Amino acid sequence: MFQLSEKQAQEIVDKMMKDIPYNINIMNDHGVIVGSGIKERVGTVHQGAVKALSTGKMVEVWQDGRNEKKGTNEPIVIDDERVGVIGITGNPDEVRPFCNIVRTTVSLLIEQKTALESLAREANRKKAFLEMLLNHQGTYSQKTKKEAAAFKIDLLLKTVVLYLNHFEWNDELSKLLFPYPSFIMDKDTHLLLIQSNRNEAEHLAKHLVKNQPGGLISIGNLEISISESYRQAKSAMSILLALKPPARVIHFEKVEFLVKLSRANLAAGPNSVSKLEDTVDLMETLRVFIHNSCSNSLTAAELNIHRNTLQYRLKRIETLTGKDPRNLLQLFELTHGLLSLYK
Repeated sequence: MFQLSEKQAQEIVDKMMKDIPYNINIMNDHGVIVGSGIKERVGTVHQGAVKALSTGKMVEVWQDGRNEKKGTNEPIVIDDERVGVIGITGNPDEVRPFCNIVRTTVSLLIEQKTALESLAREANRKKAFLEMLLNHQGTYSQKTKKEAAAFKIDLLLKTVVLYLNHFEWNDELSKLLFPYPSFIMDKDTHLLLIQSNRNEAEHLAKHLVKNQPGGLISIGNLEISISESYRQAKSAMSILLALKPPARVIHFEKVEFLVKLSRANLAAGPNSVSKLEDTVDLMETLRVFIHNSCSNSLTAAELNIHRNTLQYRLKRIETLTGKDPRNLLQLFELTHGLLSLYK
């Protein structure tokens, strides 16, 4: 049975009294005042409310008593249960016209608050389960398997994790993700689980990026351990964010070497590429130069700059980092430094 809390009741009273020129009381299922425009009345038993709860009908009080005042008292019914009473203080003939609208509004507010709290509890439960799932090691217990089934996840099946970054939630995205277990990591990051079908993951990823101009997707391997596929997808995303290649979908299996390279502690001193972080044009130039396999003409064309401007920027990169991107081995060092910034 729904329990009306003091916090809920007082919030509703405060909201209603902005529009109703009479004091409002809300009593719980025992007739105790849990919300009131007269705060000192909170915690006292209202006999009119007790009678309204027992009869299921409105009770009118025509004389002030020790623990009750003139007014109307009408049961609050949620899902066919009497969960409390709404009281309006004043001459019954004066306040009666407000009874229906106040009762209906209070019932709607309670149902709305209850629904929102239920959604919040479910979101917290889902978040806690996801954290457990992504940090799990070894075999899954029967309890975990049963809990996973509530989120449409079969832990007996292998899973591909899709890591979605820079995705904006809209109706189209909601429709595409609906058939699959999905989790919101933060405002623009989502996890999507595809089970026992790598080809479906590939097809879905291509479809998703078409509807999200700025969206990026990384795909883990098909693994029996969801946490392992998640770690793969997340590390592949770091490569995508570091190098920013033309492709917006990346697969862990194709960049596994780069993931390992990004984690390797090869530099003796500070990361020289970090000196480029405040110079957006130089960082972009380095990335495009890498994508185009050191081709001056292709790099200049993609950046829409003159080749002389490109040479100036490459020289500036060398001056700031101490590494010449036109030298293959030193470009490899710069690539490692760039990857390391996003590991």
